[in-house]
Amino acid sequence: MTKSIGSAIRANIVLFGALFANIGIAVAKFVAAGLTGSSSMLSEGFHSLVDSANQILLLYGQRRARQPPDAQHPFGYGRELYFWAFVVAILIFALGSGISIYEGWQHIAAPEPLSDPTVNYVVLGIAFLMEGTSFGIAVREFAANRGRAGWWQAIKASKDPASFVVLFEDSAALAGLVVAGIGIWASHALGDPRIDGLASIVIGSILAGVAILLAREAKGLLIGESADLQVTNRVRSMVAARPEVSSVNHVRTIHTAPNAVFVAISADFADRLTMGEGEALIEQIEDELRGEFPQLSSIYLRPEKRENAVVTWPGQPTPS
Repeated sequence: MTKSIGSAIRANIVLFGALFANIGIAVAKFVAAGLTGSSSMLSEGFHSLVDSANQILLLYGQRRARQPPDAQHPFGYGRELYFWAFVVAILIFALGSGISIYEGWQHIAAPEPLSDPTVNYVVLGIAFLMEGTSFGIAVREFAANRGRAGWWQAIKASKDPASFVVLFEDSAALAGLVVAGIGIWASHALGDPRIDGLASIVIGSILAGVAILLAREAKGLLIGESADLQVTNRVRSMVAARPEVSSVNHVRTIHTAPNAVFVAISADFADRLTMGEGEALIEQIEDELRGEFPQLSSIYLRPEKRENAVVTWPGQPTPS
C-alpha cells in the first residue's frame, strides 16, 4: 500500500510538472506564431494548450477517483479516472489534431509569407528542452514500474492512465517540435510558405494517431480489465493449496481503480466441512489473500460444487 501511495504521489508530480511546462510553452508558441505568421507554430501552441487542459483533467480525475465507496458506488470511484482519460483522448483528437489540420489546410490554401524565423527557432529550442525534461521524468517514472516487460507490453498492461498519457503526450510534443522546426526551415529555404502549412497537417496527424492509441487503452480500462495474470494464478494456487478445498473452479478479477482489484473466486469445499467451519475457512483465506496482495480491495469467495461451475467464455482455465 505504501508503494501505491508513493507511486501516486510521483504521478502527481509528473502531471504538475508537465502542466506548468505546457502552460509556459503554449504562451511562448502563440506569441511566436503571432509575430511570424507560422502555421506550424500556431498548431504547436494549440497542441501545448490542449496538453495543459489534459493534465488538469487527469489531476481532477485522480482527485475524484480517491473518493471513498458509498451506497451508490460500493466499489468506489476509481474508474472515474479511466473516464477522464478517455475524455483526454477525445480532446487531443478533436481540438489538438482537428485545429492543427485545419490551420495547415488554411495556410496551404491561402499562403502568407513568413517573417524572420529567429523567434520561432528560439521558442522551439526552449520548448524542446522543457518537453525533453518532462519526457525524461515520465520515462524514468514509467520504467521504474514496468519491470522486465517491454515498453509497449507495459503500456498495454498498465492500469494507471496518468502514467502513460504523459508519456504519449510528451512523445507527440517532441515529434511535433521537430516537424515544426523542419517545416519552418524548409519554408524559408525553398521560399514556399505552403510547406509550413503541410508541417501543421503532419503535426495534426501525429496527434490523431496518439489520440486513437489513448482512446483504445482508455476504452479497455472503462470496460474493465483483469488483474495481472501472475496475480490471478497466485490467488488460484493459494486457494487450491488449502486441504479443505477440493478444487478451484474459477478466479475472476477486474480493476476498479489503478491500485484496486475486485476478485471473485468459486471453489468446491470438502463435504465434511460444517457451515461454521466453511465461514471460518473463507475468512482465513481472505486474510491470507489480502496479506499477499493489498490491492485486493474486495474479495468474494463462493463455495460451489465443481460440476455446477459455469464456464462463461472459451479458454477459461479448468477447475483445479
